[in-house]
Amino acid sequence: MTLLDTESFDDRSILPPPPDGAEAILHDREYRVRAFRLSADRIVLQGAVRDQKPPGLYLRDDPDPLTVHHMKLSVEVAFPSLEIESVTTHFESHPHDECPQITGRYDGLIGLSIARGFTKKVAALFGGPRGCTHVTALLYAMAPVAMQCFWSMKAASAVLDGRDNPMFDADSDERDDMWRSIVNTCHIWDENGPEVAAREAGAPHGIPVFLRGRLAELGRMSEQ
Repeated sequence: MTLLDTESFDDRSILPPPPDGAEAILHDREYRVRAFRLSADRIVLQGAVRDQKPPGLYLRDDPDPLTVHHMKLSVEVAFPSLEIESVTTHFESHPHDECPQITGRYDGLIGLSIARGFTKKVAALFGGPRGCTHVTALLYAMAPVAMQCFWSMKAASAVLDGRDNPMFDADSDERDDMWRSIVNTCHIWDENGPEVAAREAGAPHGIPVFLRGRLAELGRMSEQ
């Protein structure tokens, strides 16, 4: 297995089971976003949104699902500034002949930084009749992935260089700086909350819950 093994991800459904009494599936919307490292100072975000109707709902006796929307977006981003340098938009499936005419509008993303305030900028540039509602919604889903790449880029650099993952270094200066960039992004990182107070007081970061669980599964608790 390598860091480019795209087949290794868990592909089981992440949805809850159908509700009791459900009579039919009416619609299935799927978002998928993946980020790639190109170099130490460059990442690519690839995203797609797909809307499907179940077999037989629109066309009687049709054995296959019917795809009504399928839009793809690829965004090259400078790192760590997260400034967008290139954009590719493609409509795989769409309801109107004119739908793909809007793809060039998304070149207006070039020069923007995927950081705080990005969603407001996207809404101003592409909201309503200024864009495609599905591509714009996809952008909202893709932006947080760019933020998730900060630690992943550091981890990838460590793996590719044969070094230890800095996530496990409680005294890492990189870890100390990283949390400051996500203050007020969610309830955990409320500037007046206990987590930020602990960081300000110099408390050790500890190992995230998802890593602790995985280490336990692998029988490697000693690495904590």
